[in-house]
Amino acid sequence: MATALALPARHFKLSGALWRVLSLLVVSVFINYIDRGSLSIAAPLLKDELGLSPAELGLLLSAFFWTYAPFQIVSGWLVDRFEVTWVLAGGFFLWSVATAATGLVHGFTMLFVLRLILGIGESVAYPSYSKILARDFAEHHRGLANALIDAGCRSGPGLGTLFGGVLMARFGWRPFFVVLGLMSLFWLLPWSRWKPEGRTSDLTTSNEAPSVMEILRERSAWGTIAGLFCANYFWYFLLTWLPFYLVRERHFSMESMATLGAIAYLTIAVSTSFCGCAADRWIRSGASPTCVRKTFAGSGLAFSTLILPVAVIADPTISVLLLFFVCACYGIFSCSHWAITQTLAGPLAAGKWTGIQNGVGNLAGVVAPALTGLVVQRTGQFFWAFVVSGAVVLTGSMIFVFLVGAVEPVKWRARGHPSANSRTESRIS
Repeated sequence: MATALALPARHFKLSGALWRVLSLLVVSVFINYIDRGSLSIAAPLLKDELGLSPAELGLLLSAFFWTYAPFQIVSGWLVDRFEVTWVLAGGFFLWSVATAATGLVHGFTMLFVLRLILGIGESVAYPSYSKILARDFAEHHRGLANALIDAGCRSGPGLGTLFGGVLMARFGWRPFFVVLGLMSLFWLLPWSRWKPEGRTSDLTTSNEAPSVMEILRERSAWGTIAGLFCANYFWYFLLTWLPFYLVRERHFSMESMATLGAIAYLTIAVSTSFCGCAADRWIRSGASPTCVRKTFAGSGLAFSTLILPVAVIADPTISVLLLFFVCACYGIFSCSHWAITQTLAGPLAAGKWTGIQNGVGNLAGVVAPALTGLVVQRTGQFFWAFVVSGAVVLTGSMIFVFLVGAVEPVKWRARGHPSANSRTESRIS
C-alpha cells in the first residue's frame, strides 16, 4: 500500500485545547454508558418494588434502543446542519434529565417513556464525536482520540456494574438515578467553556452536505455499516449474556461474576487505548491510514474469533484467561473503526455517515441477545451461541479488509463552495 511522508515533530502532540476537549468527550461517553446501563443493574429491585412482569421488564430494558437506533440518522443530520457542540450539549442535557427523572416515577408507563427519551438524548453522542474528531483532530491523532472515547464506553459498563450494584443495595435505586442524573449536568459547565469553537464558514447547510443517498452510494459506507453491525453483535453478546454464562455455565458466584465481568470490559478499555496510540505512531512514521486502520480493525476482529474455545475449554481458569485475551483483541479493532469513518466522510459528512452506521450497527443490540437466547433454548448449551458469535465477528473482519475501500477522504460533489474534505484536517494542532 502507499506510504505517506513522515510528519514533522511539531505535529506529533495534541494541543492543550484539544486535550481538554477530548477529556470531556471521554467523560461524556463514560456517563452515557452508565446512564443507559443502570436500569439493568436496578432490574431486580425495580421488578419487586413496582410489581413488574418479566414481559414488562423486558420492554423497559429494550425501550432505549427503540429510539436510540432510528434517531441516529436524525442526530447525524443535526450535527451536520447546526453547530455540533451545542447539539451535543442539548442531547447531554436531555439524557441527564431523563436519568434523574427515572428515580422519581412510580409506574411502568412513565419509566418506558423516560427510556425512550433517554435513547433520543443519547443518540446525539457518536455523530457528534465523529463530527468533532473529523473537523478538529488530524488523522494521526484520531486513533488515540477514538481509542480513549471507546475506553470510556467500555469502562462505563465495567465500573457501573461493579459499583452501581453496591450503591443501589446501600442507598436504593431511586436516589442512585436522581443523584447520577443531577451530578451529570455539571459536565455542561466545563463543556461550555472548553468546547471547540467552529467558525461560521465551517457550518454547512443542508444543500452543501452530501445527502444520505449520496453516502449510501459509496461502497465503503456499506462496508463500515455492515462491519460495525458484526462487531457490535460480538459486543452485545458479551454485554448481555456474559454474566449469565459465567454464573450458570461456569458456576461462578455473583460476586466473582461481577469482578470478572468488570475486568473483561476494562481489558477492552486498556487494549483500545494502547492500540490507538500505536496506530497513530505508525501513521506518524509514514504508513498510510489505509494500511494502519485496516490492519487494526481486521486483525482485531479476526483474533476475536478465539471466543469459541472459551466455551469448550474445561478448566474455568484457563477459559476466563482466554476470554480476557479475546477482549484485548476486540480492543485492537475498536480503536480504529470510527477513525476509518471519520477519514472517509470528512467534516462535511461525518455526522450523517456516523448516524447511519451507528443506527444500523446498534440493531445488533436487538439481534444478538434474542438470537443467543433462542440458540441456547434450542440446543440447551452455549457452545453454538459462541459459534454464531465467532462466525459473525469473522465476517466483520473480512468486511473491513475487503469491502471497505481505501481509507482516504471521499471527494463529495461540490455544492456551492469547496468541500470541507479538501480543507486542512485540523485547525487546532
